[in-house]
Amino acid sequence: MTKNSVSILPQDCKSQDELSEDILATGIRAFLQSLMEVEVEQLTGAGKHEKSADRRNHRNGYREREWITRLGNILLNIPKLRTGSYFPSFLTAYKRSEKALFAVVQEAYVKGVSTRKIDDLVKALGVEHLDKSAVSRICAELDEELEVFRNRPLDAGYVYLWLDATCIKVRDIGRVRNMAVLVAVAVRKDGEREIIGVDIGPAESGPFWKSFLRSLCRRGLEDVKLVVSDAHEGLKNAISAVFSGSSWQRCRVHFMRNALSRVKRKYQQLVAASIRTIFLHPSYDDARDQLREIATKLEPQFPDVSKMLEEAQEELLSYCAFPHEHHTKIWSTNPIERLNKEIKRRVKVVGLFPNTDSAMRLIGAILLEQNEQWMDEEKKYLSKKSMRELLEGIEPEDNNERHLPDQAALSK
Repeated sequence: MTKNSVSILPQDCKSQDELSEDILATGIRAFLQSLMEVEVEQLTGAGKHEKSADRRNHRNGYREREWITRLGNILLNIPKLRTGSYFPSFLTAYKRSEKALFAVVQEAYVKGVSTRKIDDLVKALGVEHLDKSAVSRICAELDEELEVFRNRPLDAGYVYLWLDATCIKVRDIGRVRNMAVLVAVAVRKDGEREIIGVDIGPAESGPFWKSFLRSLCRRGLEDVKLVVSDAHEGLKNAISAVFSGSSWQRCRVHFMRNALSRVKRKYQQLVAASIRTIFLHPSYDDARDQLREIATKLEPQFPDVSKMLEEAQEELLSYCAFPHEHHTKIWSTNPIERLNKEIKRRVKVVGLFPNTDSAMRLIGAILLEQNEQWMDEEKKYLSKKSMRELLEGIEPEDNNERHLPDQAALSK
């Protein structure tokens, strides 16, 4: 006799094992969502919609991300923060730069950039067959995330701005061209640093710099107290036009390179040591007196260097108008130079980009990852005490009177 039974299988006839996996995946997703909410609550200092005096940050919606597991792809809603970023502790940091590099190599191969380096890279990655649609999908995913990063509002309030550029090789309309990568790093009023801008163009020209800086302003960058860069003429003019109310600090490292290029090699160490003594003085008056003394001593044997020092006096000593703790950070473009070195290291793997979009994809991913690392650092780039000294105009007890260099002199 056949027994009547009630089937618990759905219409698509899933097996009992498949149902169990669905239930387990749902349970895991619910648990992980709760875990993320707890982590974000600890980061922000307050619960969702909670009013608290201890609040340090605010939520800013969610972003979807698939987590690939043995139970299938679990769709997670990862909370976003208004300032900085949050990444769940249970996930391995998603290496966008590695994914971007892989995408660039595949794209180059698909587009027929026939170089031995690209061929070797494809073989090294273990790729036997490249699916053009898969390459396009990977690129689209990266582009969407990087577009948000590159165009996010700059409403946190920034006091210092570093600007610099580096060069890459890109295939453009059938020929290889050197193109400029412009990068902007800034420090917020709370002492945190951010990568706030990146763009790629045909040359490091004045118009391109001006367009880049104006795009930062349209996103909300304003009231910058100090801009730090090298003395590239086009960049200087762009800074003067866009940030007319800001002071300008000429990078002492770039200045030193320019000065030593006019000195015979056997004297370079001596001249460099003499110039460095200028920056041992925290006050503007003392540093200016030392600069004039060094210029006078160098004049008989190194007249070109002496003249350079005298002409660059104001722009080299702008840092003196700011808190002493900040001096080593703001008298050069070293913070952004380290980024450029990392970009060059990763770009060297590719060698030649198939187009500008692929270059932006990799470089943007590198910068986005670095920016997230900075946001996750517990120690602020500049201390709260020194930022309060800057923003409230508190003069440190052990410092001499400082003078802000005349803006008219800086724009010349």
